[in-house]
Amino acid sequence: MDTIFALASARGRAGVAVIRISGPDATRACQELCGSVPAQRGLRKIRGASGEVLDEALVLLFDQGHSFTGENLVELRVHGSTAVVDAVLRRLEGLDNLRLAEPGEFTRRALENGQLDLAQVEGLADLIEAETEAQRVQAQRVLSGALGQKAEGWRADLIRAAALLEATIDFADEDVPVDVSPEVLMLIDSVSSTLRIERDGVWIAERIRDGFEVAIVGTPNAGKSTLLNALAGREAAITSEVAGTTRDVIEVRMDLGGLPVTILDTAGLRDTTDAVEGIGIKRAVERANAADLRVFLLKEGDRGTGLLPQTGDIEVWGKADIDDRPGGISGATGK
Repeated sequence: MDTIFALASARGRAGVAVIRISGPDATRACQELCGSVPAQRGLRKIRGASGEVLDEALVLLFDQGHSFTGENLVELRVHGSTAVVDAVLRRLEGLDNLRLAEPGEFTRRALENGQLDLAQVEGLADLIEAETEAQRVQAQRVLSGALGQKAEGWRADLIRAAALLEATIDFADEDVPVDVSPEVLMLIDSVSSTLRIERDGVWIAERIRDGFEVAIVGTPNAGKSTLLNALAGREAAITSEVAGTTRDVIEVRMDLGGLPVTILDTAGLRDTTDAVEGIGIKRAVERANAADLRVFLLKEGDRGTGLLPQTGDIEVWGKADIDDRPGGISGATGK
């Protein structure tokens, strides 16, 4: 098994950077870099091949079976400048029997050594990518092993049901004192019902992970871009009184109540002879149909958008600062 190393923290300037070394020669590599190895943790000077000081680092040692990868592992907490990190990585690259880790190799070793199961690997990837509180909570739940524990429970119940059936078949010619059918049916029903619950939750779990899309649609000058800017808290889209100002789909990703939501500002829907505007309208219809939710902004004199609302969509009067109707909204005033 090779000993591998890599930068475990993000690239770029920071107060601290973490360099991870994992494998049978991790402790030896630490000895060569620092001159001595702490029992568990300690402050050490990292030296280059000629003995010059590269940096002073906090060194942490993890024994086999008690580390992220399940192998002997050393972490170097160095100063997070690009120059320091590059110098330490070059020093490690020059040591015998060490090589730079491939992308995802630390996690793969954790899987191979039984430190993580497949669900936890996915949860770890989701946790690293999490941008909102809902994403963090969901990823943390998967990483904690909750899904794996459920799967192990299903497995135990199915093995029990299979064993009861096999026992009945094996002793078919003998009087079996207990009818196993009720217990087998109960076990199968229990597994089936919990699997259905998990299946039904897949869609919402995917939406939390990938995010929701909400399209603002309507005819030209309905106030779509102004509403987008109000929601985004910045001038994300150009606004004007000229109909057809928005030609392409403008996306703004935001955190709404802990949920990742992408708001789409679309071109005003109308019949047009302008080729460029026509392309924008076509894209608007395609993205609106693919969105999870559509908000239709209505205005006086609308002759329809050619896009039919779906179940759950929102229809509301826009530009309430000009056309004050009950239940109307205004991106200009925020009401």
